[in-house]
Parts: sequence; structure tokens; C-alpha cells
Amino acid sequence: MMFHHMGLVVADFGRAHTLYRNCLAPLGIVCTETGKDWAIFGPGLGPPFLWLGSARPTFWSAAHRAGQSPVHVAFSAPNRAAVDAFHAAALAHGARDNGAPGPRHSWATFYSAFVIDLDGNNVEATLKE
Repeated sequence: MMFHHMGLVVADFGRAHTLYRNCLAPLGIVCTETGKDWAIFGPGLGPPFLWLGSARPTFWSAAHRAGQSPVHVAFSAPNRAAVDAFHAAALAHGARDNGAPGPRHSWATFYSAFVIDLDGNNVEATLKE
């Protein structure tokens, strides 16, 4: 994984936690810690990890709101079946399709799927073939 950690601020922590817990599990990414309005997901304890929560970060300005500045995040998948399972679980828990599982061609060939999460973020599961 390329990143140390990243954070996504969400409007409805309960729904977002359910979505991410279910769609990241096929990728080997699990919830390692959780609190009242936050959770940490990763392959184990420590980095890399994803922080997900409804608390407003101290470094945000007054104008920042969840879902108003969507991000794109791509998670590595171990195989095509995991990409397919990620996509199916995300849709089953309220995400919208933004690209069904299939081959993608850019500087290499990838097998990827894209969803729009509950706050408008573009979330991808991908593997380089």
C-alpha cells in the first residue's frame, strides 16, 4: 500500500462504518479500532490505515463539510474475486456504482471497480494484472 494513512470525514458515521466494514473486508482491510464516532481500518495495527469518522478535523476551515470536497481513494486488491466482492458489498450497503468490475487500461492493465460512497467519495478496489 502506498499511503501511511488517510482520513475521510463522513456525515453519518453509523452508515459509513457499515459500508466500509463490509466492502473492505474482501480486500483484507478490517476495522482495527473504533470509538463513538470514528473507526480505523487497515490490514493490521499501525500504518497504513484509513481513519473514518464524523468528527470535524481541527485542520479544516469553517467552510469544510463532509461530502463537499469528495476524494478518490483506491485500495489494493489481492485478486479479481476480491474486487468483485468489494463492489457487491459496497452496493449492498448504500454505495452507488461508478464503474462495474472489469479491466481498465492506462499505463498498465488493471482490474478495478468503482463506487461512490455515502458522502460522494469515489472509492476503488484495483489490482494490476
